[in-house]
Amino acid sequence: MKKLVFTALVIAGVLVACSQKNNQTKEDNMKKLELTQEWDKVFPKSDKVDHRKVTFETQYGLTLAADLYTPKGAQGKLAAIAVSGPFGACKEQSSGLYAMRMAERGFVALAFDPSYTGESSGEPRRTASPDINTEDFMAAVDFLSKQENVDAERIGIIGICGWGGIALNAAAADTRIKATVASTMYDMTRVSGNGYFDSEDKEESRHAAREAMAKQRLSDPMAMAGGVVNPLPADAPQFVKDYYDYYITQRGYHKRSGNSNDGWRVIGTQAFANSRFLYYINEIRSAVLVMHGEKAHSRYFGESAYKYMVEGKAEGYNVVGKPNPNPENKELLIIPGASHCDLYDGGYTELEGKGESKNLIPWDKLADFFAKNLK
Repeated sequence: MKKLVFTALVIAGVLVACSQKNNQTKEDNMKKLELTQEWDKVFPKSDKVDHRKVTFETQYGLTLAADLYTPKGAQGKLAAIAVSGPFGACKEQSSGLYAMRMAERGFVALAFDPSYTGESSGEPRRTASPDINTEDFMAAVDFLSKQENVDAERIGIIGICGWGGIALNAAAADTRIKATVASTMYDMTRVSGNGYFDSEDKEESRHAAREAMAKQRLSDPMAMAGGVVNPLPADAPQFVKDYYDYYITQRGYHKRSGNSNDGWRVIGTQAFANSRFLYYINEIRSAVLVMHGEKAHSRYFGESAYKYMVEGKAEGYNVVGKPNPNPENKELLIIPGASHCDLYDGGYTELEGKGESKNLIPWDKLADFFAKNLK
């Protein structure tokens, strides 16, 4: 009996020590990441929400920094949403706005910086990986599931731009995700391997790109590719002009955003070019809303992903799968008149975020979608 009591005391002591160590680790991570505490978003703070900085761990040992938004005065356990994107952006930009707007509508919402970007950990900086970035979303779900004010059975995700595709990949992998929104999505593996509009979808082009990457790894693996082109050429395509207007001007510029500054490492997305990560989205049983702008250059990514998700086949996908077992909870929403970047912040009637807001993001529609599917 004495041995049993002694053993129990030892175990209890170990558990307490581990708990204290975990709490200390969290505090150390906050300090180590040197998180900015003042409000430094590209959008004004809503007086309808509470906000605090948090960190959480991924299974790859990386610490992610995030902004947690909660409805002011809310009580009890709430549905929650994890948000990330666009690809190359930071949580102070579009993802933070989405999270704040969802918190205004009654959800706990977490906007996080992906691994190797923003305030999150990971070296070398500005590096991406299909599996690590999918894990980023699942780790965010882990974090939300453990919050006292969150109902772990009612968690959804929002992925914007390149993170729209990653969100679909996470939804296919993690059944805890009960509802997913892919907004103005890119399929990063498709564009990395095939070029825009599949214009380089041939072995010769991919071989040349692979040779260039191989040489780059030896010549200067840390070289940066640069963010959005600056200065802006007069003959730039309209979607490049749109990127410039969001990322480089006062409308959306942020010092921690890769797209606003030096971009990605040249070899930082090499893994995406040799992958196809939406293979199983036709097996997603949970609810999905794919939302795209009518005038978005990227619209074909969303339409193809939606068609493959529902029917198991689509242009741009070399595989044919079975139709989705739950097509009734999948939806494609095309926003009339909207460009790609209009769905970052709603769009403006004048350049540089001036004039009137066009309010092209249907916030109430998103809230209704999550309320319906996070019951």
